[in-house]
Amino acid sequence: MQYRRFGKTDWQVSEIGYGMWGLAGWTGSEEAEYNTALNRSVELGCNFFDTAWGYGAGLSEQILGKLVKQHADKRLYIATKIPPKNFKWPSKPEFSLDDCFPASHIIEYTEKSLKNLGVDTIDLQQFHVWEDHWAQREEWQNAIEKLTRDGKVQHWGVSVNRWEPDNVLNTLRTGKISAVQVIYNIFDQAPEDNLFPLCRELDVAVIARVPFDEGTLTGTFTKDTKFPADDWRSTYFVPENLISSVEHADALRPLIPSGMNMPEMALRFILANNDVATTIPGMRKVRNVEANMAASDERLLPESLLEQLKTHRWNRSPTSWSQ
Repeated sequence: MQYRRFGKTDWQVSEIGYGMWGLAGWTGSEEAEYNTALNRSVELGCNFFDTAWGYGAGLSEQILGKLVKQHADKRLYIATKIPPKNFKWPSKPEFSLDDCFPASHIIEYTEKSLKNLGVDTIDLQQFHVWEDHWAQREEWQNAIEKLTRDGKVQHWGVSVNRWEPDNVLNTLRTGKISAVQVIYNIFDQAPEDNLFPLCRELDVAVIARVPFDEGTLTGTFTKDTKFPADDWRSTYFVPENLISSVEHADALRPLIPSGMNMPEMALRFILANNDVATTIPGMRKVRNVEANMAASDERLLPESLLEQLKTHRWNRSPTSWSQ
């Protein structure tokens, strides 16, 4: 496992982290299986784990808390998120700060996360949605400063709404934020335009989420793929999205190098960007953990292939189903 500096925190984090959304709220999550997968990731050097209160109303946080206790001899970094008060994902421009993150709510849910995790301090507490027009509001700034002074949070981050990488730039300029979490993958390259250069300038760490485009870039979906009604993906991969996503993924197949598969190529594309501190694929099975962690071996994609992959940029805008 290779490690990268996590911006102004100076942490050394595994460049392949662990996204824990899939352990709560998706079908196919079996406790014994994902516990084995989590422990295997630690064995392989993963030390950055991203969860949220919103993943199973605290269930994912509780799972992470148990893992941290099991590996008390290792430095595992905990990143979680405060849900918006109105519990609507993503936020919308018309939402006010009071709708989503009044000071009392920030404090209340940080306390809930601390309890779920079973820790005294959270390494990285993040806002689970965001609107940049909240940047200068003192309420959120005063709340996070209090929690930091009290030792309950070490650093703060923002998880940017899907396909809105610029919807945080003024917030980063406040100097209050140490990390930004954004969708970045072969298709979603827009963060390279404005967000990554500003993060570089301000020494803000970048967490690249959704490396496989919610599964499209695993190469396993077809235009007939169906998800159970209680699986989040059933509302995201509506026909309009599924068909187009599969077509974009199929267009990549001729570029996959011999001896490599599409998920590995997708991860190596992200790791080729030094602006990224860590990427956080969701993993529930040991075989996925072992395959994803293996991408951190210092082997680089050829420049010629990276240039070809750049041409597969897919600019998308938020829609009713993009969530």
